[in-house]
Amino acid sequence: MLGDRRFYIRKSKQEIADEDARYAKWAFPHGDEQRAKLEKLLLEVFPKESLATALIPYLTCKELYEKELEEQGDVDRAVNYMLNVRKKYKLIVTKKMMPALLALVVADAELNSEEIEYPTKEEILVKTAEYENRRVDTK
Repeated sequence: MLGDRRFYIRKSKQEIADEDARYAKWAFPHGDEQRAKLEKLLLEVFPKESLATALIPYLTCKELYEKELEEQGDVDRAVNYMLNVRKKYKLIVTKKMMPALLALVVADAELNSEEIEYPTKEEILVKTAEYENRRVDTK
């Protein structure tokens, strides 16, 4: 995950494959259908980005959000922390992208394993605007 230094440590091909499988299970617990739907939605929300430049910040934001959710114990408190304290993460998650990424991450966290249905682009943009309004510092 963040800060992975796989290239410094010599690992077998099997160990690398196992790590990749664990990461894929964490990133997309509902499988390839979830991944495909999320990728499509990411490209709709961030039309000027390539898949890689949208997916990497999304996964980074997801990891940070899950960590904050565990520490804060509440979705609203975790979202507020991400918007007002964290704001951005290095050069990966920009302050401008954070509200939209959070809207996608929260929608992803609410997925039902029976039905993998994400909100529409318009619903994500409404949630993004709501998150932008929750920022204390709007600069």
